[in-house]
Amino acid sequence: MRRILHRPTVRWVLAIIITVSAAVYQRMTGPTYPLRGDKALDSENISYRLPRSHGGSGDLPVSIQSPSEEYTANIIYRRYKANDTWTRISMNQNSLSGNLTALLPHQPPAGKLEYFIVLKKGDREWTIPERETIVVRFKGYVPKLVLVPHVLLMFFAMLLSTVSGLEAIFGGKRLKIYTWITTICLFTGGMILGPIVQKFAFGAYWTGIPFGYDLTDNKLLFSVIFWLIALFQVNRPQSKYKKSWVIAAAVVLLLIYSIPHSVMGSELDYKTMEVKTG
Repeated sequence: MRRILHRPTVRWVLAIIITVSAAVYQRMTGPTYPLRGDKALDSENISYRLPRSHGGSGDLPVSIQSPSEEYTANIIYRRYKANDTWTRISMNQNSLSGNLTALLPHQPPAGKLEYFIVLKKGDREWTIPERETIVVRFKGYVPKLVLVPHVLLMFFAMLLSTVSGLEAIFGGKRLKIYTWITTICLFTGGMILGPIVQKFAFGAYWTGIPFGYDLTDNKLLFSVIFWLIALFQVNRPQSKYKKSWVIAAAVVLLLIYSIPHSVMGSELDYKTMEVKTG
């Protein structure tokens, strides 16, 4: 096995598998990923995918499957942590899809609503989800010209970080160049484009240390520091720790990718109308 991993192609394939797995895990476990599930009704079973994030200036459409026209539904919502009374609105049947649909009102950037759906048929009713409310966070529109390069650079940073770590473990000959490219991708995507994305989305360039406790910003800062140290060590000919630092930086970035995205992120306090983090 060790002999196989000495081949650059094999290391790249392994790095791609690790990176894609980490990215999918991070997205699917994050608090902004749509809530998916199934609900057993009388004699039918429906699947639902309910949003927990919304970007842009419009209201948020929420839809749920309707097995037949016999079913009606209401969506019940209130502002998150604002001590509001619940508001109930009817969900209308879409003539094309057959789904029951309603619009949740737009909120300021980082504002949140909590909601649930009550599905009815005659004197029977079902609550979706059954034991919790869904919290959806609103954000401003982020231009694709900024968002796409940010996402791509962060993905390539993670991929090249993993390749660099494997290169250090198995004595590859391209450790220095991979370390350089990883650090450049991570710094450009995270420390330059990342704050621009956040400014569009939530109105602030940086909400991590020393200005706040945003976990996304702080874990990015932590990983950049590790990679800058690794880059420094790799460029010191006399350094005995260059491989160790690259491995450490790669492990740190992988662990950070395992933390769900947007945890402890920006949140609007409806009492003060200020955006808070942490």
